[in-house]
Amino acid sequence: MTRIVLLPGDGIGPEIVGAARRLLDSVGEFDYDERLMGGASIDAHGIALTDEVLAACESADAVLLGAVGGPKWDTTDPDAPRPEQGLLGLRKGLGLFANMRPVRPSPALAAASPMRPEVIEGTDLLVVRELTGGIYFGEKTRTEDSASDQCLYTTAEVERIARIGFEAAARRRGHLTSVDKANVLETSRLWREVVSGLAADYPDVELDHLLVDNAAMQLVANPSAFDVIVTENMFGDILSDEAAMLTGSLGMLPSASLGDGGPGVFEPVHGSAPDIAGRGIANPLATFLSAAMLLRDGLGMPEEATRVETAVDRVLESGLRTPDIAGGAAAERDADTEEMTAAVLDAMSI
Repeated sequence: MTRIVLLPGDGIGPEIVGAARRLLDSVGEFDYDERLMGGASIDAHGIALTDEVLAACESADAVLLGAVGGPKWDTTDPDAPRPEQGLLGLRKGLGLFANMRPVRPSPALAAASPMRPEVIEGTDLLVVRELTGGIYFGEKTRTEDSASDQCLYTTAEVERIARIGFEAAARRRGHLTSVDKANVLETSRLWREVVSGLAADYPDVELDHLLVDNAAMQLVANPSAFDVIVTENMFGDILSDEAAMLTGSLGMLPSASLGDGGPGVFEPVHGSAPDIAGRGIANPLATFLSAAMLLRDGLGMPEEATRVETAVDRVLESGLRTPDIAGGAAAERDADTEEMTAAVLDAMSI
């Protein structure tokens, strides 16, 4: 039987992953293996990701992750364990070098977006973020009065993520935007040279380059102009969160982290939201849409994935909202996690 490792994590993670498990049960039979990661693992084992949990993920067909982190584990001590180390270790251990974050604002949520409806109308973009290189993984130093973080990329690392971007653009509308800081950073100059060198292999894809500061501006000025954005780790981290707000809430954005043939990790982009944990009001929709990506990209079940996505659209069109996407709507339209989950499950049966 297909095995899915569940990593609920911290904060609202257990609530949204529990809801997503019910959703997955409505489309098929799966063998679940629930494990600790992040702050919950630090509390239980002293580290954010144990070897046993990583091994379980390596042998799974797919991994569904909730969220990690929270103020309980915040520290400036470089030797103290941090929940985010579990996420970075999982990506590195599974060889997950490509993070895919689709951004398609729902017309039903136009009022929740901080952008004017005419600005976001027609937006349908995909951010492809490199996950295992760059400044997050470079050598780090710290003295009493200085610190450094090395940003390192190899030609091979840039080429493999760039090909993911080109291939995604070829399946979509044929436009790839590569984002860098080539006017300042040597790593970005390498990035631009490698990406440009691959363009001839994809004659049906139009390639352009943007500096990251200009890309950040264009994302809010003219988001519908983008098709696929490919960029390095830190830039992708920032730009994908910015793009998420076009939807009105981080609670609406799914993601998939993929590698070369092994299990992928599927997770909502939002954080652990410790301020609302345990209150039953967390928005499960980004996790549901991540489960849809798991079905399509992780398990080869596209019809079931489409059922989930269609059900989410139907529920949003009906006017049901969790507080984070209420957008000033009347209070009677607000729903808690359970009500939203039940509504999507009902819509799945239509």
